[in-house]
Amino acid sequence: MRPEDASQLAEILQDAPETVAWLPAEPSSGAALASTFLLVSESPHEITGFLMARQAADEAEILNIAVRRAQRRTGVASALFLAALGELHVRKATRLFLEVRESNTPAIAFYRQHGFRQVGKRPAYYRHPDEAALLFERKLTG
Repeated sequence: MRPEDASQLAEILQDAPETVAWLPAEPSSGAALASTFLLVSESPHEITGFLMARQAADEAEILNIAVRRAQRRTGVASALFLAALGELHVRKATRLFLEVRESNTPAIAFYRQHGFRQVGKRPAYYRHPDEAALLFERKLTG
């Protein structure tokens, strides 16, 4: 991601109200920068989606994944996810976590298709509207 991409990422978030509506702030330290990464997918004229993740020790978390509505169901999210798995393999992560709105059935199906299993539920985790988060985990292998 380049700094000039920020406005396009904000557009994608506006186009995806079911996802988490935030982007990373300017990292305050080298450690924060080293533990977080953001991947983007691009067409010739625009960014089509992004995935943001972070790692602590051998565990990682997908913080946000969003794809432009017109680009959904075209493999963009899967490509971003596979690229993230490659990065996490290099970083030697062994487990990957994420939260998803309980009502976001397309995302839940996507995560299950990619090897995640539900391991918990966080009541009233999301706001506007208030809703539970389902906690998913995927074990990563070498």
